Amino acid sequence: MTWYVVVLLIVSFVSPVRSDGSDHKYKAGDPVPLYANKVGPFHNPSETYRFFDLPFCTPDHVKEKKEALGEVLNGDRLVSAPYKLDFLYDKDSEIVCKKKLSKEEVSQFRSAVAKDYYFQMYYDDLPIWGFLGKVDKEGKSDPSEYKYYLFKHLHFEIFYNNDRVIEINARTDPNALVDITEDKEVDVDFMYSVKWKETKTHFDKRMEKYSQSSSLPHHLEIHWFSIINSCVTVLLLTGFLATILMRVLKNDFVKYAHDEEAADDQEETGWKYIHGDVFRYPSHKSLMAAALGSGTQLFTLTIFIFLLSLVGVFYPYNRGALFTALVVIYALTSGIAGYTAASFYCQLEGTNWVRNLILTGGLFCGPLFLTFCFLNSVAIAYSATAALPFGTIVVIFLIWALVTSPLLVLGGIAGKNSRAEFQAPCRTTKYPREIPPLPWYRGTLPQMAMAGFLPFSAIYIELYYIFASVWGHRIYTIYSILFIVFIILIIVTAFITVALTYFQLAAEDHEWWWRAFLCGGSTGLFIYGYCLYYYYARSDMSGFMQTSFFFGYMACICYGFFLMLGTVGFRAALFFVRHIYRSIKCE
Repeated sequence: MTWYVVVLLIVSFVSPVRSDGSDHKYKAGDPVPLYANKVGPFHNPSETYRFFDLPFCTPDHVKEKKEALGEVLNGDRLVSAPYKLDFLYDKDSEIVCKKKLSKEEVSQFRSAVAKDYYFQMYYDDLPIWGFLGKVDKEGKSDPSEYKYYLFKHLHFEIFYNNDRVIEINARTDPNALVDITEDKEVDVDFMYSVKWKETKTHFDKRMEKYSQSSSLPHHLEIHWFSIINSCVTVLLLTGFLATILMRVLKNDFVKYAHDEEAADDQEETGWKYIHGDVFRYPSHKSLMAAALGSGTQLFTLTIFIFLLSLVGVFYPYNRGALFTALVVIYALTSGIAGYTAASFYCQLEGTNWVRNLILTGGLFCGPLFLTFCFLNSVAIAYSATAALPFGTIVVIFLIWALVTSPLLVLGGIAGKNSRAEFQAPCRTTKYPREIPPLPWYRGTLPQMAMAGFLPFSAIYIELYYIFASVWGHRIYTIYSILFIVFIILIIVTAFITVALTYFQLAAEDHEWWWRAFLCGGSTGLFIYGYCLYYYYARSDMSGFMQTSFFFGYMACICYGFFLMLGTVGFRAALFFVRHIYRSIKCE
């Protein structure tokens, strides 16, 4: 019941609220809100600028739309557009303004056209896109011979059903062009036309067209093929490993049971030999507890995001809903991080739980904050909309100070007072045994490489669609498939970590704690490696700002995956180790 209330609270935060007070119903001649949002290079999704940073026709009174937190984080900066699209009123070649472009303005437009700039607007909360101009390269091999043209006539085609707007399309007139190849003053008559058409599409179905591109039959076939391929591969490999592991464990149990009935002075070998050391607390236990706390919080955050996506909160172009959800849920789940970290730290007989809580609070937020400071400075230098206003930064700080931190402390106090003891089936000896020399492939880095490869191979195909959505203009809506992929990722991560932990213990290496965490989280490193491949081989992104944003924020995301999957791997390994040592008789 508690989780249900939390989900309802989160939904109330992230559900879209129309700040213009409209209920989407209009009468003939009623003004329908049209907002210009941003412009930017088509291939650089992070590099966007305010619409009127380019010398377009400006309305008499530029009115800024009040935006929610998620919209600002998404880089949206909506202002009133110079076009008037009144309900059911057709217009033919209406002049917006007559403008004499200076040499500097012509150069500004030409640079934007050369970089393939697009614009985005919102009409009655429906997105509109279009390009500013075109480059004529036909029959010209030398770039200095290219011709640059600016579109000056925009045609809006709007579909309605009774008293509601259903769909809008914007297209440019290919014959209404202005030559901006040379740096000279140009007279331009910016115009627009409006054509209203009736449709039978219902109002509640109007957003479906934006998700059709991601759910076309051939796309769905590729998605499901990737899922089936991942499932079969994972089932075969995990089944093969499980069979071997269970058979080996069974033989171990039989062997150790036989040894107990034989002479007492018989020397023990294998993982039973180190039963007095396997539950010896790890080094840097405060850091481990903090990592488990942060990883548990991020895992909970991911589950809540999937729940919201599966109930339809993140429909296409629900502006900023995902960012709002991430901020709100992360703040509300900080108590889980505090409780998990403090509880585990006290189980490991730690004493300075306050320092442990501070470490837990800063383990993920610290690197994210430093990355944000650098990237926000870059965005400010570029005058991009990705630069957060001071007011938004204050709001985020207040959320951290008034919600995140208090819940973290309350969770830590609850964890410290839980009085739970570490459940160890075997007593730990006073002095640790010496670990025998092991071959190079049993080292930490080779084990991490082996541990991360199998989970990464299970999600590899789906990663492209996610990247194309986050760092491109595709729309991802098939969250059910993504959730299945996530479940596969969790299962494979847990199983491969358990298998490698067994092999490590069988080699009489009892320092498995950190190894299990690092092996579980190593998939995050593989994902970051995929970032390099995607940037250089699959995308057309360029420029310092886009490059720094891509690799900076992807580093934070992959670090979050490292903490989350490391926690999953460690928890699975801890459960396994407790189980096998509980099944044998230890002196």
